[in-house]
Amino acid sequence: MTAERPSIAEAVRAALLTAGPHAKAMAARAVARDWRRGRLRYAFDATMPHRPARPAAPELMPPRDMPRRRGGSPAGRIALWHALAHIEFVAIDLALDIVGRFGLEMGPGFVGDFLSVAADEAMHFAVIDRHLRAMGSHYGALPAHDGLWEAAIETRHDVAARLAVVPMVLEARALDVTPATIERTRAGGDERGARILERILDDEIRHVRFGASQFSAVCRNRSVEPDSHWKMLVQHHFRSALKPPFNDSARQSAGLSREIYMALA
Repeated sequence: MTAERPSIAEAVRAALLTAGPHAKAMAARAVARDWRRGRLRYAFDATMPHRPARPAAPELMPPRDMPRRRGGSPAGRIALWHALAHIEFVAIDLALDIVGRFGLEMGPGFVGDFLSVAADEAMHFAVIDRHLRAMGSHYGALPAHDGLWEAAIETRHDVAARLAVVPMVLEARALDVTPATIERTRAGGDERGARILERILDDEIRHVRFGASQFSAVCRNRSVEPDSHWKMLVQHHFRSALKPPFNDSARQSAGLSREIYMALA
């Protein structure tokens, strides 16, 4: 008798509850691959954890207590790459959680979009940690903050709120700041690091586009106007201001119009 295929919810939950950084990255890529190959049932018979499993290190601190990075010094460069590794590590869980929490409501296309995001974030984490190790450090060597996951908790009740805040605000911010980071990295003689960031920037444009497209689909289903609904959700669920300068060309490529985000800048 053939065993029943595991459900997408079971697979996502298991990946979220994997604590080891590299084990989690491998689990996320495996879920995306198994979904793509038809090995997982489209079923949501497992609940998502309130918080994903986390490794013993890095120590998680409130954002206000994080030590300041020291510019272009070797320690400052390591701190920058460690912060980037942490962002990508948490992004794995954010992409998995949105699938497990809202995939039934949103449909198989939504599941496929955000599992591909989870696989990308896993790859980003792996290459950044490898770069950190080449610099004599590793993920977990420095403290990090948990502000990104707080956004997931804030929006766990509503897929529109999650899409409005996570891909369309937090990930979109990476489109703004990454080009300058690439320039500084290349100017500091780290060509490999600059190429890593260029690859990540290309992927993040696609991730934000998924978020914007799926947000528009939610608004159509709910018969609400997307721009005004996005502004309302961001004002309600995102505690900070949207700060310029903005990378208008990358944001436009990702499906974000200048008019919508400038209204909240």
